[in-house]
Amino acid sequence: MTRVRRRLRRRDRRVRLQPELCGGTGNIEKWHRGDLSRGPYAQAVHVVLVQPEIAPNTGAIVRLCANTGCDLHLIEPLGFELTDPLLRRGGLDYHEYVSVQVHPSLDNLLAALPGRSFGFSSWASRAYTEVEFAPDDVFVFGAERSGLPGTAKALIPEDQLLVIPMRAGNRSLNLANAASVVVYEAWRQHGFSGASRDRSGLTSESPGVDPFDT
Repeated sequence: MTRVRRRLRRRDRRVRLQPELCGGTGNIEKWHRGDLSRGPYAQAVHVVLVQPEIAPNTGAIVRLCANTGCDLHLIEPLGFELTDPLLRRGGLDYHEYVSVQVHPSLDNLLAALPGRSFGFSSWASRAYTEVEFAPDDVFVFGAERSGLPGTAKALIPEDQLLVIPMRAGNRSLNLANAASVVVYEAWRQHGFSGASRDRSGLTSESPGVDPFDT
């Protein structure tokens, strides 16, 4: 356990000394401002977080996207700094394996993405399992406290507003959990294309290996 704590402390210190690893205002290898003029996006599922508020949730979704081949988009304003150590810790070492972009506007982003846009809200009536997803679909999630805002719902066709069923009396799922449910359902529908079960050669020191998972 002591060795795990030392590794986490080293990881946090690395983030403080090299904040450019986590993003900023451009010229970052993976974390960068979205440039909608750079041409069509590659065919991939896009996960969009509208004004996310909690850094560890976004970090967990970074890890989700890295493991499933999705692109991640963050719509400003954000409730945390991209240099927040909790963001880095939530995503472990997976930041290097995922494209994360920050955008000032949801409507401009949706106009630039080629696929259908689906919004997720506890007030929707159509279950996410009723949809056949395509490889370039766009999944839009709202903030932790307020959910998907009305301005975002207005940009998405009503029949593409979806709900993740829950028991009566409950308000919502955790944001990272909700994104995981939907992304994995979409991937399952396509036979988990591109997945690999080969973990040979991985150790607790390998990039992206969580010491708590071993």
